[in-house]
Amino acid sequence: MTRSLDRLVEQQIRKAIAEGRLRGLEGEGKPLPDRSGEAHTDMATAVATRIMAEAGALPEEFRLKALLDAARQTYRDAEDEEARRAAMALIAELEQRYNIAVEARRRFMKP
Repeated sequence: MTRSLDRLVEQQIRKAIAEGRLRGLEGEGKPLPDRSGEAHTDMATAVATRIMAEAGALPEEFRLKALLDAARQTYRDAEDEEARRAAMALIAELEQRYNIAVEARRRFMKP
């Protein structure tokens, strides 16, 4: 942002605070949510993902990512070779489906 825009934004924030318009907002007094996972994502994608998550409509890749994390934990916890092989097969399948979903989103979002 340019300096003049920075000053304008700061002025509007101070004005809203003075008028009490920033009191009673959801989450007031609580720490900001951890969004470190969004650090390497462009802002538009991060905002769109957050809006979808709040509406309960996450893309398929997020569901697959959760399943993949669980499968990896199952692999780490496996006690015998057969259980490890089964977990590894599931991980391979989920990774492939996850990568396809990610690529589909990237192609869809591409200008």
